[in-house]
Amino acid sequence: MAEKKILLTQDGYDKLVEKLDYMKSVRRIEISERLKAAIALGDLSENSEYDDAKNEQGRLESEISELEAKLRNSEIIQSTASSKVMVGSTVTVRDVELDQIETYMIVGSTEADPDNNKISDESPLGAAILDKMAGAVVQVHAPAGVIEFELLDVK
Repeated sequence: MAEKKILLTQDGYDKLVEKLDYMKSVRRIEISERLKAAIALGDLSENSEYDDAKNEQGRLESEISELEAKLRNSEIIQSTASSKVMVGSTVTVRDVELDQIETYMIVGSTEADPDNNKISDESPLGAAILDKMAGAVVQVHAPAGVIEFELLDVK
């Protein structure tokens, strides 16, 4: 079964590569040093420091494998001038009921960071405005109910 493509901006891809490099070059060495120190303590059968370090090593290797798979299956979004919303677009929307205006960048789910106004193309709002043009009004089905948004601008 083919794995799902992971959509990333160039910035998001670069951050994942940087994180992977840090894990391989810094974290692996730190954990290795912890293991050596724990082994030096002697009896491994009752050595909680050794057990903790081995567990952390397993988690790290799992996370490294996951990041490598994401990078292997990633597709970098090329920013193109389009009047339609697509992954990589920056959009300005207005909540019709509250008359609040927000600006978001539409990104793949791996890069989503709502605190920094990066929303996933799979989020309720992201999915609702994909392929729409400025001026469109969409209804978003959110946990709080249906919210109507007007798409003011697409960049």
